[in-house]
Amino acid sequence: MIVKQSFLYPPKGADRPLHIYLPRNALSSGERYPVMYFFDGHNLFSDRDATYGKSWGMEAFLEGWNKDMILVGMECGHDGQERLSEYLPYPADPDSWFSGFAPMGKVTMDWIVEQVKPYIDANYPTIPFRECTGIGGSSMGGLMAVYAALEYNRWFSKAACVSSAIGFCMGPLTRDLYSRPISPDTRVYLSWGTGEVKGAAPDREDRQSDTYHRNRRVAHGFARAGATVKLRCQVGGGHREADWEKLVPEFMPFLWQGQGSSDL
Repeated sequence: MIVKQSFLYPPKGADRPLHIYLPRNALSSGERYPVMYFFDGHNLFSDRDATYGKSWGMEAFLEGWNKDMILVGMECGHDGQERLSEYLPYPADPDSWFSGFAPMGKVTMDWIVEQVKPYIDANYPTIPFRECTGIGGSSMGGLMAVYAALEYNRWFSKAACVSSAIGFCMGPLTRDLYSRPISPDTRVYLSWGTGEVKGAAPDREDRQSDTYHRNRRVAHGFARAGATVKLRCQVGGGHREADWEKLVPEFMPFLWQGQGSSDL
């Protein structure tokens, strides 16, 4: 079942709807469930809601998966380029196109842990502890998932970081990766597709590009604290929901069922 409801984002005084997946009979079963939060929540479940007409197909996956859980998709702002600011946790490199956007990623994460998560825990049958709480996203949402696992590790023990837009803020991100406390029970999935990498061979894994080396640097930052990290190059994968959907059956068991050890 998908529950879709309005939710206020006070920094803008604007609505950021929530798209909430609940297991069948979740409100009457008496059971409690782990929760995973996703950025760009309108792209998770319904092609009608998805920005480019194609969702991640998360409802179909969850209906056929052998683990019951709650998913909470949080919409971004759709006015102009405000998403890029709301999902930007660090000032971008001065020579980057993103340097013109105010970094509101911390504001967005504070909103999630101080307002969205308490609301979900109070109104739905969740298991609220960090061990049962994850976060995920793609592109700028993937960057935010990396940031959440790093700076908000007290709340999130798992992160799916898909096609993460990390290239323009590697300086501050690397600094924090090697200075922040990270619990060793953290699990992080980092992926990119060869279709996103200029000059990459379309028929084999990329282990040479800047994208690979950036993701590997992030992976090692988490691994130095004992976290379990999976690096995944999706051969032929592009920067689009149709390809990210193909990764769902891989990253969800890795994060939630302990399938796979560190792969660096």
